[in-house]
Amino acid sequence: MSSLGSELPKEMARVRDELMPIYQSIGTAGRFALLMMCAELDRATKALAEGDVITMMRSYEALKGFKK
Repeated sequence: MSSLGSELPKEMARVRDELMPIYQSIGTAGRFALLMMCAELDRATKALAEGDVITMMRSYEALKGFKK
């Protein structure tokens, strides 16, 4: 069984390591998506640091929504 505290960092890594390079490689067309991803990663990082479970859940769901 996994927890939000372990799944959120995995989802953050997926977005950062797998998706962001793809959007960076397409240049200007991927800029808006990258900005959205960066903002959500910042929000998730802050929520983890503060122990804000509600924001962690929202960030987890938002990060799961980013696709290739």
